[in-house]
Amino acid sequence: MSTAIKPKHIGRNISRIRELKDMKQEALAQALGMSQQAISVIENSETVDEQKLIEIAKALEVSVEAIKNFSDEGVVNYFNSFHDNVVTTGSIFATNCTFNPLDKVVELYERLVQAEKEKVEYLEKLLNGK
Repeated sequence: MSTAIKPKHIGRNISRIRELKDMKQEALAQALGMSQQAISVIENSETVDEQKLIEIAKALEVSVEAIKNFSDEGVVNYFNSFHDNVVTTGSIFATNCTFNPLDKVVELYERLVQAEKEKVEYLEKLLNGK
């Protein structure tokens, strides 16, 4: 049994990142000014030229290091930590919320009540002949 570390398959990493971004080979090819077949060849290659890797990383909006160090386990860990954060905070928006949602509900309710009062006053004026 060999203990040598297997080199990363850069093409496979590119493919997985592209898929996670819900991008088709055609879209990546267009962004790079290449054919879909050329993207397929790259994604089947264990190694990719450094300059081409820089261009691909830019098109995928990730760093070259993200492509080189990509792992399925890392993605699972990322989403698990995201899930844990949602569970602990109670809401994915908890850190971005700059107002109390309950205050907004009360404000809306008060505006609805005021609108109803105005409607009742208007109808009473109509019934009483102004």
